[in-house]
Parts: sequence; C-alpha cells; structure tokens
Amino acid sequence: IIDGGVLGFQLMVYYQEYDRVIILDTITMQDDKAGAIYNLPAEELLGLGSYKQTAHEVEIVEMLEICSLLENFAHTSIVGIVPDDIQSVVSDLSPILKKEFHNFVNVALSELDKMGETYTKNDDEYTLAQIIYSFANPTAQRDLEHLKG
Repeated sequence: IIDGGVLGFQLMVYYQEYDRVIILDTITMQDDKAGAIYNLPAEELLGLGSYKQTAHEVEIVEMLEICSLLENFAHTSIVGIVPDDIQSVVSDLSPILKKEFHNFVNVALSELDKMGETYTKNDDEYTLAQIIYSFANPTAQRDLEHLKG
C-alpha cells in the first residue's frame, strides 16, 4: 500500500514491477450521485472520455495510457468513489463520503479477494475521523490507541 497522491508519474514504476495494482481514488462520473462507488478495470476507465474532468484525473489517465504502451503493465483496477465536493481544501470527507467510506473499503477488499490476495483485518476498529486526524497531524503518534473511544 502506498499513498500515490502526489507521486504522479513516479507511480509508473509500480505498474511495471507488479502484476496487479489497485488504485483507490475519487472518480468523476457524469450524472452520478456523490458516494457512488465504481470498480473499473483500467481499460474501461481509459474508454471513458468524460472521466478527465480535473487535473488530477487527467494525470491518472495519461499515466495509465502511457503505461499501457509499455511491455510490462500490471492488471490495474480503479476503485473510485464519486466525490461530493472537489473544490474545497479540507482534511476531511463530506458527510456523504463518510457514510459510504466503509462500503468503499469493502469494495477494495473484494477486489483483493478476486485477485486471490490474502490480508488480515485489524481486530481494532477506528473511526474514519480518528484515521483522518492521525494523517492530518503527521507529528501525532501513529498508534491510534490514544484516539480510541
């Protein structure tokens, strides 16, 4: 698992070195409601001309287009959730995305299951607010125990 949020084209190495890649991101789909979740193979995403609506989305699509021309290109799936607001700059999710976040994670886990990957769920559960707080405050202790309750 890597946070590719600001890596841009530096992510290309992952598409060449791994057999399978899952991108978890927001996705803009015409005429769809915020919170809708999609699980698309890269080839299908590349066929959606209407997808490139933000600079971020253009970069992802261009990177996938370039990688698809390379000799080694991982089977790539995009698990995306339609955002409510892509303009505000906040360290939080909209109420709609908070409501759908658990479903979003479950779709990603389902994709891992389809790939035959194994994983272990953490016995401790943390709220999304606790996780966001931890990542919004990088100097905070990464152990979320102090945020429980």
